[in-house]
Amino acid sequence: MIKSIQKVIRIGTSAGVTIPAKEMKRQNIKFGDDVKITVEAAPKVQSTDEKVIKEYALFTAQYGQALKNLADR
Repeated sequence: MIKSIQKVIRIGTSAGVTIPAKEMKRQNIKFGDDVKITVEAAPKVQSTDEKVIKEYALFTAQYGQALKNLADR
């Protein structure tokens, strides 16, 4: 089972979510396969500390690719 939080994206006049490639590989899901999904809204991130949110955005902008590279190892 895949448990992750994904952004809803616009696909024409419809909406969709993506399945990360590493999860497709882990679950042996191929393009064209049927999958069963359950949808529920994810809890909203609630932080009253705007400084933390700003610092997080700066951190991910600067180190996001390096962290992704480490995760993909």
